[in-house]
Amino acid sequence: MTMVERNVLNPNPPEFERFLYASVGEDRNGYVVTVLSALARLGLDPWKESAELVALGREAARARLGTLLARCRDVPALASDHDRIARDLSQLLPEGQASGSLKRVLPSVADGRPGTSGAIWVVLALILLLFQIFKIGGWGSGV
Repeated sequence: MTMVERNVLNPNPPEFERFLYASVGEDRNGYVVTVLSALARLGLDPWKESAELVALGREAARARLGTLLARCRDVPALASDHDRIARDLSQLLPEGQASGSLKRVLPSVADGRPGTSGAIWVVLALILLLFQIFKIGGWGSGV
């Protein structure tokens, strides 16, 4: 499988995998909870949150991650040890030279809006144009 094919199947930056798939502990039912599932349980997009953490820098990311992990009430280990776990996990965040996929995620996070595709705007413009044509009465109503 080539890199292009892999990106089609998994468009998320691979730099986040070590961080997102790291364990934060077991939940009350005995299941291992990863960073990915902990963030999802908090109603956050794990990849977007990871990109935001990277953009913050290591120390600010550790503090934010500690705050987020403290909110995970169903993982007993996090109740008392969320700061140490956040410190260890923040070391797994990518740093330094970022790949193209990570560089595409970070600007959209910094802008506060998701990346937009030109194709979306073309489709919306066509829909608006068709709506106006049908509302007026057609191409050449002859009136």
